[in-house]
Amino acid sequence: MSADRKPLSSYTAPKYWPTWLGMGLLRLVCMLPHAWALAIGRVIGRLAHALVGSRRAIVRRNLELCFPDLSETERNALAYKHFQSLGMMLIEMGLGRWASDRHLESITQIRGLEHLLEAQARGQGVILLGAHFTTLEVSGRVLALKTPPYDAVYRRNRSDFITELQRSGRERSADTTIEKRDIKQMVRSLRAGRTVWYAPDQSYSRKGSEVIEFFGTPTMHATAASTLARLGRAVTIPFFPTRLEDGSYEIVIYPPLENIPSDDLVADTRSYLRVLEQHIETCRDQYFWIHRKFKDLPEGYPDYYADLDALK
Repeated sequence: MSADRKPLSSYTAPKYWPTWLGMGLLRLVCMLPHAWALAIGRVIGRLAHALVGSRRAIVRRNLELCFPDLSETERNALAYKHFQSLGMMLIEMGLGRWASDRHLESITQIRGLEHLLEAQARGQGVILLGAHFTTLEVSGRVLALKTPPYDAVYRRNRSDFITELQRSGRERSADTTIEKRDIKQMVRSLRAGRTVWYAPDQSYSRKGSEVIEFFGTPTMHATAASTLARLGRAVTIPFFPTRLEDGSYEIVIYPPLENIPSDDLVADTRSYLRVLEQHIETCRDQYFWIHRKFKDLPEGYPDYYADLDALK
């Protein structure tokens, strides 16, 4: 373990006890049959939908912006289903940490694996372009069973404890984890012919981002994937998971994006977003709508989250 990290066993202060209790309960749930565990996740999601009005309003606003063709009743139903997906995401985070390889393989299928394996066989660096779906963590575990070792990008939390929980969980899949601001390490990995799993669909600041439409609504989007592809001499391959109706999973690995990198960072980012939007349409409830996707726009754009009280 690097010098900047502490083992989880060092987080013993009373303020960490509620999180440890939650982790213990999650571990027990993950020992149940898969269908039972997901059913508990759905119940957790329904409770959250009922209790967390502010977050419910954010989800409803995001869906209103992205799917104006839906009626209010249809959007509210989709928001309710999304909260159930969020509850199942909690269970799937536990599965990503503790489930056996055999169990995860038995409930997951992969389409398009040849696209990734062909690029890796050429010794070429690969940016595996993911996105924030609720099934994110469990899909990474299965992918790791089918491909050479890869690196995964993570975002540091304000809490060192939560950061270490997330990072150590992701290391059940990834060979190495890289903090999202450590561009130099990502480039080194790509130039060494490694694969880097990177989800650039959320922007937490305007730096390194451009205003690009997402489902027809302006939003800040990071354009770093194109720069990474150029500096790392890498190919970009989208990779998105889906939870199927029977509780199993499907991972879709798309063909490499063409003509990336180019001299147009915005056009490159749009190519990625087009594939992402197409995939979201197949599983609308499973994208991470609880995030303020359309925040931090420059002056002159609307504040899409200024009037949420009516949506709670």
